[in-house]
Amino acid sequence: MNAQDNIPQLMAEMGARAKVAAKKLALASTEAKNNALRSAAQKLKASTKEVLAANAEDIAFTGEKGLSDAMIDRLLLDKKRIRAIADGLEAIADLKDPVGDVMTSWDRPNGLNISRVRVPLGVIGVIYESRPNVTADAGALCLKAGNAVILRGGSESLNSSRAIHECLVHGLTEAGLPEDAIQLVPTRDRAAVGEMLTMTGVIDIIVPRGGRSLVERVQNESRVPVFAHLEGICHVYVDAAADPQKALDITLNAKMRRTGICGAAETLLVDENAEALAIFVIGALLDAGCEVRGDEKMQFLDDRVKPASEEDWNTEYLDAIISARFVGGVEGAITHIAEHSSGHTESIITEDAAAAAKFLNEVDSAIVMHNASTQFADGSEFGMGAEIGIATGRIHARGPVGLEQLTSFKYQVRGSGQTRP
Repeated sequence: MNAQDNIPQLMAEMGARAKVAAKKLALASTEAKNNALRSAAQKLKASTKEVLAANAEDIAFTGEKGLSDAMIDRLLLDKKRIRAIADGLEAIADLKDPVGDVMTSWDRPNGLNISRVRVPLGVIGVIYESRPNVTADAGALCLKAGNAVILRGGSESLNSSRAIHECLVHGLTEAGLPEDAIQLVPTRDRAAVGEMLTMTGVIDIIVPRGGRSLVERVQNESRVPVFAHLEGICHVYVDAAADPQKALDITLNAKMRRTGICGAAETLLVDENAEALAIFVIGALLDAGCEVRGDEKMQFLDDRVKPASEEDWNTEYLDAIISARFVGGVEGAITHIAEHSSGHTESIITEDAAAAAKFLNEVDSAIVMHNASTQFADGSEFGMGAEIGIATGRIHARGPVGLEQLTSFKYQVRGSGQTRP
């Protein structure tokens, strides 16, 4: 029997190899990890033709599955995107190594010195759909943070992920690090996902990246701790004190730059005393080809606005569609967001410092912005080099999950013979 036909055996063997690799990687030097990343980046650039060919196979495969345009956009690679992936690997190599970082230290009256020091989490499991760039981003971040990783990409991106994974393995080999530090599940069989979710004692954290059905399944079924966000229902609030041009530029970018990413704005809120601003911004969205679903007052402003249902306020469109409504100032915006947000990213557009401070302090989402597009909700834009995902929970990691979030810590206690009375 082929090992891939026995999924429990396949995953158990991958897990065992990952645990061995994780122990070695936890002690690897920063230089070795950086060399692996830079070598992988060079290999990826040199393999552009092969990666594009693999991606073309995946695109052809998706034709049989009837994926949405947003999903295909996530899957599609070109020379520019491959170069960006390679640049991301090099950017992660340039980041400070978090492993061994002394977070804080203090001395006790009895002479003991206590330090809290960053250490790797161990073995990370990453389950993702469509985006083959996650293969590189997740593999690189886990490597730099001293973790082994098991990657389970979507069935539609298997060939692209394999081609990128080969470049990562090349980097590991060149740097003298264990190849099993970054493993890719070699099958489209969804049973592999089920196995990963029960691999307690092997996988320390699961990170799902994909649509609602995938994330919901992982959160409901996993016996392993999870870093995740279920949806990106992101809001832009245009305050009465907003600069009109900023309101226009930020809202258009937040919605239309890339509609299929989790940081895309899905709901526009406008101060009820800012009808002129609403007409200006709504008109620009409609002219840009965005469907607007609004409350009655929004519909009155422009006859192209379609009526919004209650469901619209809780919908992640991932498309050129936005829901829009008037609210009672910043208080009304905060109330609406508390009721309908998924806790991902929200932005206020205003020149009123007090309103901005109230919004930033009182909105309880992982990322809260002032006068900036929600599409900046990205680890690379935060200076993290890349991200393994966005977490909307409150335990351990929140917001972009980068290098520091992929570590835990331990206490190192140094004494000179002290005994406890």
